[in-house]
Amino acid sequence: MSSETILDVAGLRTTFHVKRANKKYALKAVDNVSFHLDKGEILGFVGETGCGKTTVGRSIIKLTKPEGGVVTFGGNNILNLTGRRLREVRLKVRMVFQDPYASLNPRRRIADSVAEAGDIHKLFNSPQDRLKQIAETLKRVGLDPSFADRFPHELSGGQRQRVGIARALLPIPGIIIADEPVSALDVSIQAQILNLLLDLRKRLNLAIIFISHDLSVVGQICDRIAVMYLGRVVEIGEAEELFNRPLHPYTQALIHAVPKPNPRLRIGKGMALGEPPSRFELKPGCTYADRCPLAEGVCLTDVPEIKTVKNAQMAACHKL
Repeated sequence: MSSETILDVAGLRTTFHVKRANKKYALKAVDNVSFHLDKGEILGFVGETGCGKTTVGRSIIKLTKPEGGVVTFGGNNILNLTGRRLREVRLKVRMVFQDPYASLNPRRRIADSVAEAGDIHKLFNSPQDRLKQIAETLKRVGLDPSFADRFPHELSGGQRQRVGIARALLPIPGIIIADEPVSALDVSIQAQILNLLLDLRKRLNLAIIFISHDLSVVGQICDRIAVMYLGRVVEIGEAEELFNRPLHPYTQALIHAVPKPNPRLRIGKGMALGEPPSRFELKPGCTYADRCPLAEGVCLTDVPEIKTVKNAQMAACHKL
């Protein structure tokens, strides 16, 4: 893994304006999120459903329009790019979507789905070159080139997700944003897809942003992990360090909630997660204060800034 930063995100903010019971709300899906991604690194984003993980991934390449922040890739702020320049960046920062059934056009052959970006950007020198690159890409994800002539309904869920990954590899990008790529698959197939991503990272020196709600999956594949809660990153650090010595009370509760074969291996005092507060009427102060057994005083009035607590491990908590 290289220490060279390939992507730098600073102060990313994405707000959805929604109407509920004849009242308008500004829902902060991503609130001042900052992180960096190195070449060849796998950075995991984890948290409960609705915490903003997917919106972070979509906002980076403007599939969802951010409200503010800076996303630096190749010396440019992606959020300032439009038209051809934005399309060129999207060739280098590709996305693998969660649902392998919905992400492929059922009326298009696998070859056409895999080659779509190449067709749009005219990357093929000839029809023969197109067929050759499609075959090589399918082999790269563990599929026989004969799959090129099939339709999505002829494939299993795991095979479809391999096609989704293949589509993101033609042409070979610098970054892949994998949005819950194994959540819709059987456990045995999940392991195959995770091993495939690890193999591709090694062979192609890919950097991967791996989004998941499953801490046990993230722990298997990621070098670093960012824990999100209600739109904010509350802790980020090396995977092993974060699992063995979680700093933020929310991270501790998440890790304690992961099923373990031996209950004695549980970390911490087993703080209950409880129910999250309403996203429409958040109170001042720390967003986790309503569920945190340590909350008092300043926690109820001031939003904690994320800071380095130990080595490279960072957390946003007034009690640290």
